[in-house]
Amino acid sequence: MTRWHAPDDLIARYTDGSLPEPDAWSLEKHLEHCTPCATRTSRAAAGGAAGTVLAEVRGAVLRAAAGPAPAPHAATAPTASAPAAPATAAPAASMPAAPVPATAAHPATPPAASAPAAAASASAPVASAGAAPAPAASFRAVGGRFGRVLWAAGPALRGAWTGAVLLVALGALALAYGGGLTGARPLLLAVAPVVPVAGVALSYGRHADPLHEIVAASPAGGLRLVLIRTAAVLAVSVPLLTAAGLLLPAADPRLPRPPAAAAWLLPGLALTLATLALAGFVGCRTAAAVTGGGWLAALAAPVLVDTGAGPAAGLTEQLSRCLTGVQAQGCWAVAAVLCALLLAARRTAYDRLETM
Repeated sequence: MTRWHAPDDLIARYTDGSLPEPDAWSLEKHLEHCTPCATRTSRAAAGGAAGTVLAEVRGAVLRAAAGPAPAPHAATAPTASAPAAPATAAPAASMPAAPVPATAAHPATPPAASAPAAAASASAPVASAGAAPAPAASFRAVGGRFGRVLWAAGPALRGAWTGAVLLVALGALALAYGGGLTGARPLLLAVAPVVPVAGVALSYGRHADPLHEIVAASPAGGLRLVLIRTAAVLAVSVPLLTAAGLLLPAADPRLPRPPAAAAWLLPGLALTLATLALAGFVGCRTAAAVTGGGWLAALAAPVLVDTGAGPAAGLTEQLSRCLTGVQAQGCWAVAAVLCALLLAARRTAYDRLETM
């Protein structure tokens, strides 16, 4: 398989600073995994105008590193050779031929005896200094990882959308148990497929992210970022809304039986994929308005027609036709697959989605 390599003119423009930032980021991403291109770029930078500056910086760093180096090494040298200190002091004290007074050997003994203590006192700060940065480094690593996850999750989870999901789930429970509403479950099932669609609309685009142009032009942008943020939206909305549907009381026996609490999952996935597929043509907000509004209109149109059974019975009957049964769920599954195929075919359209 032939692998792409950066051309010479692209590397030259990168090293002299004339390459646009999005292209420079893409090239830097490529250099992380391509050793030949990274070597060529390093040589081009060393041979250009930046080479002189880099040489000066390197020389200054080496001079600064070489200057204070002897002092720490001299202080820590006894630590490594502390056991050998008594052995070296013995020959010096037992030299008979040297014209040294007998009293000179005695002052030499205390420094030799105190060498282990000095070595221990000199090595104590070194050990404590080496152990101190470990918690801070681990804290920075955890914070950096959490920051990347929070950034990838998208503005929807950092804003008021998560609160809106909780409001929908808790509101349905409050209406059922506190307000005595018998049609709380049909109402929740009608709104649940639209909640992820709204989260997608608030997760990607100029209106949602102030750094959208930079993020979309980076190598991590495009369809990959759209799918990551959509998965984060589904990971929050699906458990909350499904749990709320399971906790709702049974419907009034006088009304038609509503669908199961998890019957909205496949329609919700199909509507979310339809929103993503349509967003490649018209943008996220417009696509969400079309799919979410179309779903609500399809449910509300028969309910608005006065059949004499009441709005709760009409909504439950319409939801049963749309969500209950193998045929209905099979149609939603086919729609989800078709939308996923369209999304894959139009994946390049998301590289610069809503960047202009």
